[in-house]
Amino acid sequence: MPLPPPLPSLCAVCHRWARGRLCNACLTRFGSAVPRCLQCALRVPHGVQRCGACLRRPGAPVDASVAAVDYAFPWDGLIAGYKFHQRLDLAGALARLLHAALVRQPELPPATLVLPVPLSRERLRERGYNQAWELARRVARWRGTQANAGVLSRIRDTAHQLGLSESERVSNLRGAFLVEPGQAQHLQGRTVALVDDVLTSGATAHEAARVLRAAGAAQVQLWVVARTAAPADA
Repeated sequence: MPLPPPLPSLCAVCHRWARGRLCNACLTRFGSAVPRCLQCALRVPHGVQRCGACLRRPGAPVDASVAAVDYAFPWDGLIAGYKFHQRLDLAGALARLLHAALVRQPELPPATLVLPVPLSRERLRERGYNQAWELARRVARWRGTQANAGVLSRIRDTAHQLGLSESERVSNLRGAFLVEPGQAQHLQGRTVALVDDVLTSGATAHEAARVLRAAGAAQVQLWVVARTAAPADA
């Protein structure tokens, strides 16, 4: 369905009046499309579809990843405010960024079910909302598909991933996700999209995707607003 016109507001970046929370000038300056790996959404040179790391490790549980922008100025600050400081006024603008990135990839198989990466009960109680769900429900509506926050749950509040090695991240997340009893029927043979705000190592998305595949999903895509740089580029 067509996106509703944004309401006049102050741009969250330059603070000038705009149609919506992000003005066209800031979107052009900071949000222009760049070529990205179809598998992990890292930046790649023009004409390259998959980065070397993804070519060396086939068979990942996530079939494709879409990111709208790099996790850098001004998006890092906006996402942190949205995620940790109750800046829900930014949800629509960030969802529009993600929707625009998906429109630029018409070759992507259409997802028929959109799920947020879930928060644990403890984290949800602390934050008051799941930032991934606020994105997922908007993008799903604009793409004319179903969103559901009750299929996948996070049953274990894991330690923060920051500073952990790749193997430690995987171990930290093992057993953290569960497809709710009676919900696996919604996954059978479907292409599922997982939505989150930021993609860093991919360990969280891969564990969630592994659980969804085991429950019957045919394909799992990852849709995120922002992608962090590769460690060598940071």
